[in-house]
Amino acid sequence: MKKTINILSLLCVIIFVSGCSEDKIELTGRGILVGKVVSQGDNTPLENARVSTSPNTSIVFTDENGNYQISDIEVGTYSVQAQKEGYLTKFESATINDDATTNIVFELDVETANNDAPNAPTLVTPSNNTIDTDLIVELTWEGSDPEEDQLTYSVQLLNDQNSDVLQYSDLTDTTLTVSGLMYNTKYFWQVTATDGINNPVASTVFNFTTLEFPEHRVFFTRKINGNNVIFSSDESGNTLQLTSANTNSWRPRRASSVDKLAFLSNNGGQTHLFTMDLDGSNISQVTNAVAVNGFNLEEIDFEWKDNDTKLLFPNFDKLYEIEVSGTGLTQLYQTINGHFITEVDWNPATNKIALKTNDNSGYQVEIFTINLSGVVQDIVLQGVNGAAGGLDFSYDGTKLLYTYDLSANQNVNYRQFNSNMFIYDLTTTTATNISLTKPAGTNDLDPQFSPNEAQLIFVNTSNDGVSQRNIMTIDISDLSIRELFLEDGKMPDWK
Repeated sequence: MKKTINILSLLCVIIFVSGCSEDKIELTGRGILVGKVVSQGDNTPLENARVSTSPNTSIVFTDENGNYQISDIEVGTYSVQAQKEGYLTKFESATINDDATTNIVFELDVETANNDAPNAPTLVTPSNNTIDTDLIVELTWEGSDPEEDQLTYSVQLLNDQNSDVLQYSDLTDTTLTVSGLMYNTKYFWQVTATDGINNPVASTVFNFTTLEFPEHRVFFTRKINGNNVIFSSDESGNTLQLTSANTNSWRPRRASSVDKLAFLSNNGGQTHLFTMDLDGSNISQVTNAVAVNGFNLEEIDFEWKDNDTKLLFPNFDKLYEIEVSGTGLTQLYQTINGHFITEVDWNPATNKIALKTNDNSGYQVEIFTINLSGVVQDIVLQGVNGAAGGLDFSYDGTKLLYTYDLSANQNVNYRQFNSNMFIYDLTTTTATNISLTKPAGTNDLDPQFSPNEAQLIFVNTSNDGVSQRNIMTIDISDLSIRELFLEDGKMPDWK
């Protein structure tokens, strides 16, 4: 009986143990994931970056220091994702251990980190080493970007004449028209492209050379916005502006042997003599201590002298000579009656100086010549009423051109009613009227001999005193041939 009981007890133990061996033992636990999200390169903390896991646990956002924490994560291996607008999303692997903290730091690149720079622009026109380019030039180029990003361009032009730099920015087109270029100048141009992401990319450098300065032989004055402005012109009437419309400059006189222009201009409330190159550059003031002055500054004239190394100019009743450099100021003559010297011309063949003098109203005119010692040589016009002017010697000095108002009218406005041109022969002391075919009601003013002395160039205008002045020519041998040379011009000089 006792044996039977022992057997039954053993069977029960075996059955119990067998039943227990069928239950699985599970390994469980939880840990913590912490870390930081910063920008790639400078490690700046990124706030409000989104951090999540796969398999999913929790979604958290970084604080102002870029820190994050996901607590109570079951142990295991996770893919952790960090993302923020404007940056590339990044994944890191993390293993969570029981009752442990795992630290993962994310360094995020900006979204454009993998963006390629634009291709270098290709310059098209004008092609490299182009010559005789107009002063208005159209620059064209080609540009492209690997990701087809929107490109903007900058264009830079330098030149071999000065340190000026022309800069054009924020261009979206691949064509640019540039104006106001200088004659006979080599320009260097380059285009830079940017996609707003990468560093700008520059093209190669091309160059082009502008046209040679044209051979203009006529110079004149034109009124623009209240100022006298000096222009040049070829014999076909193609004009170029030489002085700024913001300054008052007038009465151009060319010195052919040195290719310079002398002219009058205001400086500090006074009128002075200046010189410049024929293209309007290299302006230099000549007079300083003694200004140019007289009864009417628009009527005053001056003259080159001594192979274009000196200038003659009036200051009220005195005639001065000055070196072009501004030195050697010398008084050559003074009127004996106190009348003002208004116009002067000098002839190298005879060494005579022609003068026109008048009272402070412009009348009581005398036109005469003197030698270099100031001794009167020829009396051309005196003892008449009315206005006169426009002195110009012929090349050989035997003839003198002038104008005289045959109306003999004298008025406070210095208005002329019938100004005619005359050529006075100094050998025969006779004057010939060249204005016989002048339209009635007009004045012929400011005449000069043409270079070949077959024509005169002069100004014709209505005698109303306010109408436009036009520059004309007339054939000396056929006075019926009066032709318009330039509209809206005065004070012509033809060398």
